[in-house]
Amino acid sequence: MAPKFPVKIPLPANIRATTRVPFLQVAKTAAAMILAWVVAGVLVPGELPVFATIAALLVVQPSVNQSVGRAIERSLGVIVGVIVAYVIGLAFGTNSWIVLVAVVASLLIAWALKLTPGTANQVPITAMLVLAIGASNPEYAFARIIETVLGAVIGVVINITVVPPVLTGPARTAVLGLGTEIAATLDRLAQALVSPQTPGERDALLIEARLLRPMEKKAEAALTAADESLTLNPRQSRHRAVLQHDVDLFARLKPLITRALGMTRAFHDHYDDSLVDEPTLSAIAEELRRAAHDLRLLSRDPDAPAHEPGTETAGIPVLTAPLVVATPNPRHWVLLGSLMEDLRRIHSEITGDDDTGA
Repeated sequence: MAPKFPVKIPLPANIRATTRVPFLQVAKTAAAMILAWVVAGVLVPGELPVFATIAALLVVQPSVNQSVGRAIERSLGVIVGVIVAYVIGLAFGTNSWIVLVAVVASLLIAWALKLTPGTANQVPITAMLVLAIGASNPEYAFARIIETVLGAVIGVVINITVVPPVLTGPARTAVLGLGTEIAATLDRLAQALVSPQTPGERDALLIEARLLRPMEKKAEAALTAADESLTLNPRQSRHRAVLQHDVDLFARLKPLITRALGMTRAFHDHYDDSLVDEPTLSAIAEELRRAAHDLRLLSRDPDAPAHEPGTETAGIPVLTAPLVVATPNPRHWVLLGSLMEDLRRIHSEITGDDDTGA
């Protein structure tokens, strides 16, 4: 009889993240919650410090700026929610149906005040908790506000003082990876220009080129997250130069994505088997390889060791002078003209001497 192994039931994809939160983030959140519980229990005795602990839990975010924003949202939401619960409890008592009234009233007030989603959600939650587990007296309401602010402040302080997160590393990886993939796209196109292509190969070439767009979006999102992580971060001064380099490089890479896609699309749409006989295409292919070489140099990690394999020619750009184009077959002049113009623009954008006006 075959041995029985425990059956693993995978969680649905819509409730699982692609990567785990860094363990340091979990440890910081746990530390903030414990400290908030202890401090609030000492300074605001009488009730379990649930509000302080929840505030600390929610405030420890992936960036200091997000932590400050969440602390403000949480504190404001609790203040408004406590006030709503106190007023409604004072007016109507503490009957069970009053909780529902308070929740609906909180939603309407948050909508009328145009509060952010985080604050708007916090208002009815706080009102419901206050009416469900507390009393409608001013001392209790004021204590819950103080308790929440304490928890939020502790969460922010923990996030600032214990290795505040910096996300410039993933941004650099995404931007340099984008530059390398653009270079690979130019190399693939260069190879296709000088060899016969089947319809399937041309389609694959275009599909691979189109993958640059998702990579562009990923790099842009990573740069935004990196900038967010440096805002209000005490460690930002040493990382701003790193981020600025990557932002500038990304700005130079964006038009190159358009050029690479345009050249690949033009080749895909205007291809015929007689193209391999065009003498100018071999020269264009060589220029594309040279452009890919220079683009890889441009996309090097500036902090990489000088002896790293593949960096021996780091200071030697190899783009050549403009080509002299022989008179093409009349069926090919549109494609050749398009490739030449995009190649000229790629040259200008890689060298930083962009006089194209684009």
